[in-house]
Amino acid sequence: MQQKKKRLHYIFKCLALIIGGNIFLSGCSRSFLEPDPLSFYEPTTTFNTEAGLMSAMALCDRHLKGYWATDHNEMLTLGTEYIFSELMVASATDKRTMLCDVANMLTPTSETSYQNIDRTNSIWYLWEETYKAIMYANTIIQYVDKVEKLDETTKKMFKGRAYFHRAFRYMALIFEFGDIPLVTTILEAPKQNYRSTKRDAILKMITQDMELAVQWVPDQKSMPLTGMINKGACRMLLAKCYLAIGEYAKAKEQTDILINQSGYSLMQNNFGTFNDGGEPLTWPITRNVIWDLHRAENKLIAANKEVIMGMPNRGADAESFVQMLTMRILYPFVFDTRLQTKDGKQALLNIRRNDANYNNKYDYMRAFGRGIATFRPTNFSTNTLWTINGVMDATDLRHSSSTGNWIRMEDYRVNNKASSEFGKPISLYNNNGALLCSDTIRRWFDVPHYKFFLDDPVNEANVSGSDGLRGATNGGIADWYLYRLAEAYLLRAEAKYYMNPADATIKDDLNAIRSRAQCTQLYTGTVTIGDIMNERARELYWEEWRNVELKRVSVCLARSGKPDEWGNTYNLENFDKQSGTGADGGSYWYQRIVHYSLYNKGPVQINATGISNPNFTMDKKNMYWPIPYTAILANNKGKLSQNYGYDGYDPNVPKWDNWEDAVADESTN
Repeated sequence: MQQKKKRLHYIFKCLALIIGGNIFLSGCSRSFLEPDPLSFYEPTTTFNTEAGLMSAMALCDRHLKGYWATDHNEMLTLGTEYIFSELMVASATDKRTMLCDVANMLTPTSETSYQNIDRTNSIWYLWEETYKAIMYANTIIQYVDKVEKLDETTKKMFKGRAYFHRAFRYMALIFEFGDIPLVTTILEAPKQNYRSTKRDAILKMITQDMELAVQWVPDQKSMPLTGMINKGACRMLLAKCYLAIGEYAKAKEQTDILINQSGYSLMQNNFGTFNDGGEPLTWPITRNVIWDLHRAENKLIAANKEVIMGMPNRGADAESFVQMLTMRILYPFVFDTRLQTKDGKQALLNIRRNDANYNNKYDYMRAFGRGIATFRPTNFSTNTLWTINGVMDATDLRHSSSTGNWIRMEDYRVNNKASSEFGKPISLYNNNGALLCSDTIRRWFDVPHYKFFLDDPVNEANVSGSDGLRGATNGGIADWYLYRLAEAYLLRAEAKYYMNPADATIKDDLNAIRSRAQCTQLYTGTVTIGDIMNERARELYWEEWRNVELKRVSVCLARSGKPDEWGNTYNLENFDKQSGTGADGGSYWYQRIVHYSLYNKGPVQINATGISNPNFTMDKKNMYWPIPYTAILANNKGKLSQNYGYDGYDPNVPKWDNWEDAVADESTN
C-alpha cells in the first residue's frame, strides 16, 4: 500500500509537471518538494467518503479565495488582471524588472517561476495554481459517483460545485492564455502528449457543465454554511458562459432570474456594523450605504441582500485565513523624502503613537496605511471615468471624498511640524511650478478607500511601532465578494446590447446601480458597450477580473458584430491575431488600453536617484499571454500551441476543435 501511495503521489505531480511546466533537469524541482494535500493519500481510499470529498471541496474553496487574498508582502494576485487593463499599471518603480514594457518583456520564457511574483505580476501563478485547482475539482468529479453511501442528490450537489470550480478556472485561463490543454480527469499514468483545445470548445464544455450545476447546486437559503458554491453563483457563471458563446437571450434569462426571482436586492440604505475607519480624527467617515456594503464585517451577514456569493476570510481563528495587504500594496508610497513641502521639508512623517510629536489629527499611517504602491490606478480610472453626460458626477458615493469613501492626494495634510506648511494640504508643485514629488507614478494617485480599507488589529495594537512601520495599517483578514447582484444588472445590460443596441431598457439596468450610489447624472439616451464597461469599472473595481472580462467582451463583440463605443467592429477570425503598438486595430481589449491607459504613450519622467523612466507598452498580441515555454517543453511527446506573435507560434500545430475529442484523448499516452 505504501508503494502504491508513492506511485499515486508521483502521478499527481507528473500531471502538475506537464501543465505547470516544472522540469527535472537534475534532482528535484522546488515544486516537487512542496506538499500537495491531495497527493499523499490513496484516492480510492481518501475519496470514498463524504468527509474526503468535503476536504477536497474545501481545498477548492480556499484556493478560489487565494486569487484575491495573496499571502505576500508586496503582491496581490488580482493586480496582474488590472495591469492588463485600462484601469491600472505596475508602479513599483524601484524594481528594474517591473512589468511595464509588456510588449517587449513578456515572452514564453519570461514567466518561469513563483519568483516572478516580485516583478509585480502573477502570470506564472495564474497558470500553475489555476491548473492545480482544476485538478482538485477533477478529483471530486471523478470519485463522487464511487461513494456508495451518498444519495444521488448529494452526489449531484458535489459534482455541480466541482463543475463551478473547474468552469471558473477554465473561463479565466481561456481569456488569459487562449487555446490551452483541456484536463478533465485524474490519470493513473503521466501524460506528456497533450494537444491544445480551442477556446470555443472549452467554452461549450463549461457551459454544458454549468447548466447542470444550476440544476444541482442548492440556493444559499437552503445551505447551512456560507462561502460554499451556491445556485446564485452558478447562475452568474452560466450567464457569462452564455454571453461568451453567443447565447445572449439565455444569458439574459439567467440574470432575469437572479434579479427578479431569487430573493436578492440591491442594498439601498445603511446596514450592518458601522466601521469608523483607521483613525476617524484624521479621516472621518460619514456613514453611507456604499461604505457599509464594502466593509468586511458586512459582506456575508444575513442583512446583506445583495451578496450572491462571498468568500469567508475572517473570524476568531485568524491563522486559518489569509491577510489581504490592500493598504500596503494599493496605496501611494508617501512617507519618505521624495514628497516635499514648498519649504523643502518632508511632507509626511510616520510618527509613533507614543512619540511626543504624535497628533491623531494627522495619523495617515493608520487612516490610510503605509503604502508601497505595487500597483497604481490610471488617470482614467480615478478621474475621466467618473464623467457622465459630459459632467463630473459630484454626488456619486463611489467617488466621494466628502464622505470619506475616496481619497485624493490633496486630502493629506502636511504633518511635519518643522514645515511652515504644517496642517495644509500637500502640494504637487511649488510656487514656481516645480514638482515637489520626484516619482508621481508611485507617490501621487487617488484611492477608492471604501474598497481597500481593512482593519489591521495587529498593527493597531502596536502603539510603540516596534515593527519598523510604526504601527501603520497594512490591511488584514477580510471577507470578500465573489458575485453581487449589481453585476447581474450589468450582465443583463450587456446581453441586451448584443441582441439590440437600441434597446431603451439597457440604461435602466445601469441607472439602477447609479441611483443606489446616489448619482445625479443618469443615462438618458442610447447606451454603448463602453458605457456598460465603464459602469463595471466603477461598480466592480477589485472584485471583477478586469482583464478576463475585457477579453470576454472582446470575443462577444467579435462574435455579435456589434460596434464598440468608437464605432469599431471586430472579426472573430483575426481580432486576436494582430501585433504592434499602433493606435488602430487589435481587439476591444487593446482599444480600451490605448484609449485610456498609460500604455504606448512614451516614457514617464521620474526624477529620483537610481530609478529609470518607465516606458509602459502593450502589444496587440498581448491579448493572450504566452503559453509558458516550460509547459511546452515538458509536454515532450506532443506539441502545445503557442499564441500568435510569440516565439514558437505555428498556425499549423493541430488543436482539438471540440472538447469531446480532447477528453477522449486524455487516456492516451
